Amino acid sequence: MIKVNAKVAKHLDNLSTEDGVFSALAIDQRGSLKKMLAEAANKSADEHTIVDFKKAVSSTLTPYASGILTDPEYGLPASKVRNENCGLLLAYEKTGYDTTEPGRMPDLIENQSGLRLKEDGADGIKFLIYYDSDENADILTKKHAFVERVGAEAKANNLPFFLEILTYDSNITDVKSKEYAKIKPHKVIEAMKEFSKPRYNVSVLKVEMPFNLKFVEGFGEDVVYSKQEAIEFLKLQSAATELPYIFLSAGVTSSEFIAELEMANQAGAKYNGVLCGRATWKPSIKPFAAEGEEVGKAWLKEKGKQNIENLNHVLSGAHSWKEKVTTE
Repeated sequence: MIKVNAKVAKHLDNLSTEDGVFSALAIDQRGSLKKMLAEAANKSADEHTIVDFKKAVSSTLTPYASGILTDPEYGLPASKVRNENCGLLLAYEKTGYDTTEPGRMPDLIENQSGLRLKEDGADGIKFLIYYDSDENADILTKKHAFVERVGAEAKANNLPFFLEILTYDSNITDVKSKEYAKIKPHKVIEAMKEFSKPRYNVSVLKVEMPFNLKFVEGFGEDVVYSKQEAIEFLKLQSAATELPYIFLSAGVTSSEFIAELEMANQAGAKYNGVLCGRATWKPSIKPFAAEGEEVGKAWLKEKGKQNIENLNHVLSGAHSWKEKVTTE
């Protein structure tokens, strides 16, 4: 069990369902979303387009979500049109990572702080770290210190700290490759073990599935793991942390994400919900950008809503974060 103060617990309540499960919507993409909107419209995406898209997603889908994750750069207008019962999680990191040096080093949004995020109504701070547990010790030390600082800042402002971990291997360029799929379980589980240490003040881990579904027997032609092996990895992942943890969708489709969660349920994994982005709303980008806002909203109101409701149904297998937390 981890201990949190009453203020942090209240914010976690705001971000979760009455059952203590995170059924949250992610719309904090920036550079990648601009690119997708531009490709769909066959022209450059200006800042108004990305702001309007985030607003459309927030206004139509937050009635069915326990929380929404967005960014303070383009997403604050979206946070203002969310459902009143939907909590707010704000991203603190710059999009992407530093490409001028090795290690995929992170950085913070320059005009933000934990206090400013709180003043903008945040119920929690989200920070993303790219992490290779087998990388050079000097790089790992820098990343550990970086996360420690963010965790301390969140704690000082009585806000939950959601740490999102995207794993990679410094010697493999493509994390979607078969080569990486073979070592992904190790990378994901070791990263979770590291950042579960109390020194980081993490409240909730936002993590990948400990496998690549496209290489699981029955889901792709090229098999790296049997379905039972994938389920065993989910059990190992669950045992790797005492912290609440939630799954990210990592760009898979809605049906693929649901299949992954069904396996987590089969494994008896003690996961505590999801923070789902593209799997919910990505197909709305094309009608929104190419045919107009109302056409995009119509897709969200029908298909997007259906995606969230399907997701909420499978989350019946998720556990309450309150099972892992005591309030001081």
